[in-house]
Amino acid sequence: MQIIVCIKQVPGTNKVAIDESTGVLKRDGVESKINPYDLYALEAGLRLREALGGTVTVVSMGPPQAEAVIREAYMLGADAGALISDRQFAGSDVLATSYTLSQGIRALGPFDLIICGKQTTDGDTAQVGPALAEFLNIPHVTWVRAIPEATPERLRVEQDLADSYELVELAYPCLITVEKGINQPRLPSYRRKLATADRPVRMIGRRELQDQDELRYGLNGSPTQVERIFPPEVRSEQVLWEGEAPELTAKLWQLLREAKYI
Repeated sequence: MQIIVCIKQVPGTNKVAIDESTGVLKRDGVESKINPYDLYALEAGLRLREALGGTVTVVSMGPPQAEAVIREAYMLGADAGALISDRQFAGSDVLATSYTLSQGIRALGPFDLIICGKQTTDGDTAQVGPALAEFLNIPHVTWVRAIPEATPERLRVEQDLADSYELVELAYPCLITVEKGINQPRLPSYRRKLATADRPVRMIGRRELQDQDELRYGLNGSPTQVERIFPPEVRSEQVLWEGEAPELTAKLWQLLREAKYI
């Protein structure tokens, strides 16, 4: 089975500067890590490989330094990795990102299953997985909380619907996005780090993609634009009141009115 796991490099801190002209995060020089939800996706892929055989290939989209998360995935057990990277991909919104990923995955060749984390901690849209499936024209299931059965022909998954769950069966090729409760990710192996130190990471630029239309990528291919983005203002002042409930309620009401919250 040929399994592809999509992973992303995200900031390891919430103290990230923002480019006010473009509305995108300034990632240069910021400590980064694998998106936490993607660790569950990778673990799901590794367990399916152990049960059914095949390979697990991790795919990421980002600047050259995102190769670090590919290397970390090797330490967790991934067989191969590819980084979709080009200056023309910068500033991609959900639509452009999903389309670029779909083109990069097509360049890699045939696959059976794509696994994504439910969402990323920097964007939190939870839209890339479903959009990727649509661009690849394959069935998909989101919010997968368990994989009770997997065979070489099909996959049976439990889709979390909050108050209930639905049992869904999919034929390959297909895509799923997973919840963090699906498993417990394994720890990276120092022995694997040494063994995979020379393992190549395939670099995929725009010239390697089938669709060469520049209007489909990066800011040019992003129909949604951020009008303004800024970090929340940090306030540390405190007010301590003592008294009975009616008196405190009146004070709070007055404070909210003065702040124009009501």
